[in-house]
Amino acid sequence: MDVFETGTLRTQPLKLLQRHILSELLRVFIMLLIGLTVMLVFVGLLREATERGLGPRQVVQIMPFVVPSLLPFTIPATILLAVTVVYGRLAAELEVTAAKAAGIHPLRLLTPAFALGCIFTVVSFALTDQVIPWAITRIETIVTQAMEDIFFDVLKSQRYLSSPEDGYSVTVHDVDVDGRVLHEPTFKYRNSDHQQVTVTARAARVCFDVENRNVLLDLRDARVSMPGRENFGGLMKHHLLQFDLKEELGATKARHLNIEEIRRQLVTLREASRKSRLKRDQEVAMLLVTGDFEQLIGDSVNHFESEEFSADFVSNRMRTEIHSRYAMAGSCLFFTFLGGPFAILQARRQFVTSFILCFLPILLIYYPVVFLMLNLARNGSFEPWWSVWIPNALIGIASLLVLRRVIRH
Repeated sequence: MDVFETGTLRTQPLKLLQRHILSELLRVFIMLLIGLTVMLVFVGLLREATERGLGPRQVVQIMPFVVPSLLPFTIPATILLAVTVVYGRLAAELEVTAAKAAGIHPLRLLTPAFALGCIFTVVSFALTDQVIPWAITRIETIVTQAMEDIFFDVLKSQRYLSSPEDGYSVTVHDVDVDGRVLHEPTFKYRNSDHQQVTVTARAARVCFDVENRNVLLDLRDARVSMPGRENFGGLMKHHLLQFDLKEELGATKARHLNIEEIRRQLVTLREASRKSRLKRDQEVAMLLVTGDFEQLIGDSVNHFESEEFSADFVSNRMRTEIHSRYAMAGSCLFFTFLGGPFAILQARRQFVTSFILCFLPILLIYYPVVFLMLNLARNGSFEPWWSVWIPNALIGIASLLVLRRVIRH
């Protein structure tokens, strides 16, 4: 009975100490996260406003959606700094030494940091996989609406709008901004054959379709003309024109999708690649039967290889994106494995010095290796399921070496 009572008495101070360490970690982490995120938000907003020509109103609108897109990048560094600060202070005040003298294993003291690393690994993954795609969609919607407002404002004031980069121009007689209607518009653009096309209409209703990433023009009483083919379309009561939005606004990148959507696209790519190979084999067989051997190295066969190469390129990027999300989220846990023991070893140094000594190798080795592995996996040189975990494995090895010294001494 005395033994059990003694064990209980020892367990209670340990749990109290662990709760104290956890509360300190949370307090420091939240303070640092707010400060770092606020600083990066202004940098992110400035970049978005500069690149996309946003006004103050649009900047305020996208601010709530920029914050979650930055958190997966700020959380690992913040949790490393918080662990370094708290455990460095505990070691400097000889609390770690006193705990060891009382028979408490150093791993018991590091348990709150490891638990916090596990929690924020899950949080970081959820942000990357679910919140960021949603936030990017909202930002694109706001930016597209800003483009729509700019489009109508320019036409309302100048009656003319030209985009030489996209190869089109618009001239109108009048604009109904509220109804999104252009009166007596004239559109000039280049088609897929690089021919100049001129379209005139009595009226045109404009719709910016964010989901399908294009601009739809519903023309009333339209006439279409091309050089040498005047009014070849005749008078059309209804005529629909479609223009794709700019690449930087409309491109669906892998990082803008959640993992479930990426996997659906991978299935579609595999099916398209299978059909392309089947068509290629049929084409080659037909050329062999007919004896047209010169076409085997012609465009009729080469374009299948080009399509397959493009599909493999997209597939590699999407597969890499899936595995990199798990690996980048896991860096929160690996950083706590390294930061806590390292701070205890550097007890006599200031926490800023300890953080720099710990973070500098991460900055100079870990992140370059991360970018290297990502590029190699995207290019198909390495398999992403193992290559993107190499940086975390390096952190894990370094953590074991440091933790061994903490336990020994």
